[in-house]
Amino acid sequence: MKLDILVFGAHPDDAELGAGATIAKEVANGKKVGIIDLTRGELGTRGSAEIRDNEALAAAKILGISVRENLEFADGFFVNDKKHQMAIIRMIRKYRPEIVLCNAIDDRHIDHGKGSKLVSDACFLSGLMKIDSKMEGDDQWQDPWRPKQVYHYIQWKNLEPDFVIDVSGFIDIKRKAILAYSSQFHDPNSDQPETPISSKTFLDSVDFRARDLGRLIGVDHAEGYTAERYPAVRNLFDLV
Repeated sequence: MKLDILVFGAHPDDAELGAGATIAKEVANGKKVGIIDLTRGELGTRGSAEIRDNEALAAAKILGISVRENLEFADGFFVNDKKHQMAIIRMIRKYRPEIVLCNAIDDRHIDHGKGSKLVSDACFLSGLMKIDSKMEGDDQWQDPWRPKQVYHYIQWKNLEPDFVIDVSGFIDIKRKAILAYSSQFHDPNSDQPETPISSKTFLDSVDFRARDLGRLIGVDHAEGYTAERYPAVRNLFDLV
């Protein structure tokens, strides 16, 4: 299956928090979108890997994406080396996306910045024809593929975006997808320990950020991204 957009997240729920409304909008526009989670989030204070597996599937249905996979890297301990790069290269060559979205380039959680650089490096390497990415015992050759663009969504830190996307009308889908992770986010009846993302204030901040970015371009809601290579437009009238 060829995808238009492939979204990577270090943990289940990263993609929803950073790019959930963008994903929902592109799906509504007829684009094929997939999510690859690098880890199962097994070190999270609340819930468990098994619970988060089920929550990720529920969120995927809400977003309407075409595919979701988990590479099962070690939460907190994966590194940017050949083994991990090759696993991502296989996914890129398998789905051949035009655009890759991935973690914030700098963030509170160490996996976010690591995941960002790991995916970015793998996107470049995936285009090199002399890299053989087939698994041991597998005769299926994977043709080289390099996405046209790699964009990084924004997470905990208020990074300055290089561009923003109008996601008005899709913020409710994003919120439903986030709340599919009921083990992680605000639940006044939960007896689980409090974490930085389990407060009502955090959930409110997701909406506040979207509203504030929307304010900057005169719409209800927007999501921001940083770009490794600036996207080009054909003429000035392509800019909103």
